[in-house]
Amino acid sequence: MRSMMRCIVALSLLLSATVTFGKENCTVCHKKVVKGVHRGLPCLSCHLDETRTLANPASRESRAAGCVGCHKGYAALFDQPMGSRRGELDFVAASYGRVDPGFFGKNCSACHLKGCTDCHAGKGHDIARPRDRDCFACHKGYFVGTDYYGMAPREDSMRYQRGEVAYGEAYLKMTPDLHAEAGLACGDCHSMKSLAAGGKAAKVCTDCHEPDRRVPEHRIAAHLEKMECYACHSAWAAQEYGTFFLRFTNSPSQELYALRRDQGAEEYLKSAYLRRQDAPPLGLNGRGRVSPVRPEFIAYFTDVRNDRAVWDENRLLAARWKAFFPHTVRRGTVMCEGCHDNPRRFLLERKEDRIYQLQAEGMTLPSFWDASGQQVTNGAFYPARRYRDMGGRTGDYRRAYLEKWQNLVNHVETSSAP
Repeated sequence: MRSMMRCIVALSLLLSATVTFGKENCTVCHKKVVKGVHRGLPCLSCHLDETRTLANPASRESRAAGCVGCHKGYAALFDQPMGSRRGELDFVAASYGRVDPGFFGKNCSACHLKGCTDCHAGKGHDIARPRDRDCFACHKGYFVGTDYYGMAPREDSMRYQRGEVAYGEAYLKMTPDLHAEAGLACGDCHSMKSLAAGGKAAKVCTDCHEPDRRVPEHRIAAHLEKMECYACHSAWAAQEYGTFFLRFTNSPSQELYALRRDQGAEEYLKSAYLRRQDAPPLGLNGRGRVSPVRPEFIAYFTDVRNDRAVWDENRLLAARWKAFFPHTVRRGTVMCEGCHDNPRRFLLERKEDRIYQLQAEGMTLPSFWDASGQQVTNGAFYPARRYRDMGGRTGDYRRAYLEKWQNLVNHVETSSAP
């Protein structure tokens, strides 16, 4: 009888173990509730193995091993610019990294793709589709993103850190992109598939828009053949001329600077010489087409020890520009002379027109708007010869100029109702 009881108990334990290994036991200890689009999925769909559980299925370290079983190919995001941050790393290595090898880790580590949940709601058990506000955790301030909704970065001085705040940034209210006004979100043009493939967008302007030939500028072949649409249709762009980092060692004077303290390591302070929010300068992008360009960055550095500058004060480490797409598209454009009679906009500023005397202040460059000593990393500055050729007042130019003015005059409304 006793032997029979032992057999029954052993059989019971064996059956219990069989059931256990055939079914998840996660929720016995982990009181987690899966919500969002993944609700109803078994835990091991993402965590993979009960005995060697993948703690963070979406992490960069595992290349999102728990996600890519279903979402094929998206591990490639970690190899693309927003995952690798190759551009930022290379820039810092060639500039601030020359004077402080640890600069990137101290000042540039915040916007780094750590895993899929950085964009997908931030909580692994409540996965959701990315929303614009998830993008703006990184794409804000000086980096293209929040400008789409008409937000421009304020000056670094605390006297300007006032007014409305969004995504951790105080901002100036500017004109938003007309696509934002129409209700389009970031994902309508920037699909996850295009980002994983290394593209910046899944669509270009002409996928949705055909140039209206009734518009004088659209009848000029050179405009359509040699220019990006947003070279004319970007209403404004955030521009920073002169990005200063000051490193302090044993220097109580650091406390005298009334600047934001949330932009870098404790030993550093950051400020800008000049910020603008107007139509950006123009150059050539990687496709050889006319495109907006802006500094990223004209980088200055001062090492302050015992309240004295070591070596050069405001040492110029790099003067690099980048062709880019401001997300501030509007229907109207500048007048003809905004380009054809504006050498400053092409970094061909005449000496007699200079307002800021940089060399007199020991800042090396003759002017921010003089291409001398500066470079475009993904394109080129506009050639002076081409600009001179563009300055000719042909019959076609005069007719288009007159027609544009007539269109503007005809659209002027009275200031008050009759």
